[in-house]
Amino acid sequence: MSILYTYYGDDFTGSTDVLEQLASNGVPSVLFLGAPTPSQLAAFPNAQAIGIAGDSRSRSPEWMSANLPGIFAALRKFNAPIVHYKVCSTFDSSPTHGNIGRAIELGIESFAPRFVPIVIGAPHLRRYVAFGNLFAAAPDGAIHRIDRHPMAHHPVTPMRESDLRRHLQLQCTLPVGLVDLIALASTSTAAQALDAQLGAGNREILFDTVDEMAQAVVGELLWREAQQRPIFSASSSGLTAALISAWRTHGILSEPKPLASIEPASPLLVVSGSCSATTEGQIRWALDHGFQGFPLSPENILAPETITAAANSLSSGRDTILYTALGPPTAHAHGDSLGIALGKLIRELLTRAPFPGTARRVVLCGGDTASHAVQQLGIYALTWLANLQPGAPLCRAHTEDSSPPLELVLKGGQVGTDDFFKIVRGTS
Repeated sequence: MSILYTYYGDDFTGSTDVLEQLASNGVPSVLFLGAPTPSQLAAFPNAQAIGIAGDSRSRSPEWMSANLPGIFAALRKFNAPIVHYKVCSTFDSSPTHGNIGRAIELGIESFAPRFVPIVIGAPHLRRYVAFGNLFAAAPDGAIHRIDRHPMAHHPVTPMRESDLRRHLQLQCTLPVGLVDLIALASTSTAAQALDAQLGAGNREILFDTVDEMAQAVVGELLWREAQQRPIFSASSSGLTAALISAWRTHGILSEPKPLASIEPASPLLVVSGSCSATTEGQIRWALDHGFQGFPLSPENILAPETITAAANSLSSGRDTILYTALGPPTAHAHGDSLGIALGKLIRELLTRAPFPGTARRVVLCGGDTASHAVQQLGIYALTWLANLQPGAPLCRAHTEDSSPPLELVLKGGQVGTDDFFKIVRGTS
């Protein structure tokens, strides 16, 4: 079966967001945690979409220069019409951390595209781009310009500029053009606007996206382009949704089947390294509704007494949540060291706690945290099991050994309603 779509996610939570978009819309998909071996690929013979989950969102440009070319070379072997460097729909990045501009430069070197489309608006996540400016829903439900949103205070990559062209221009020297809302009235006017941008010398092209109609025009335009020459794009899962619309129009996909409800799983293990207000609300809801909570500090994450207490809680059948913050941290915590420690904690708990339920279900909160934590669990791939809430699907973990079944939810800090953990558990 030919490969329709390949992608690299700059964090693990965002990688499962794309997996959800593809698989729930009828595209057989698999997300690997590194460049897959031939035997690993052989385990998924029907896959039409191949992803590699990564952690470049928390890495330096120097790390990208050393590591992304090899990852891009692995993706190039699939000869897919779409190669997607997946970034967060809040576009949080900086010259020193998760530099999207540097990733684009390396993608151009690897794939030599005619241009690099940048599709960040993701209406299904309530993220919108209008005249080049990014807007996003906040925990209070209101839509804020990104520089007036809680992401403006992110501890590592604060978003203090809403014009994505200006933000990206701080990370690379390539000029950035825009196909705006007015041009997206139809595919023909969008194509004319794109040609004008390319004629002006722009090779990075940002596309406005505020609703499904604009998204459909973007998808049709880019799919037509991909039929002529493979596309390399640095985009959110808004690109995925746009292309799914085009594939359905062209008869590549049938209408998706109704989504099945998930089987209940209790106890639920939640481990959070997020400091977002959204996750704070979810943790407080859980603590108010019977979850056993364990606050963590960098010094006690792997302390024997912490592991024993949490394992005993799970063994007794009690939903258990361990968290490093309730809201903004008082001191900066490094995503890699924190995530690695939390991953080791989960591994210990999975080993020591018998989990009386039939399936072990774990939620990991925090984009950077999850990226580093999951790599400690002996997993080589994830596949989609069910939709829960947009951007945070339930996934099946695949390992090389005969470990008991493990189900994972990787939740970004800004994702989900207050009762999200109850929804993951699948019980009332």
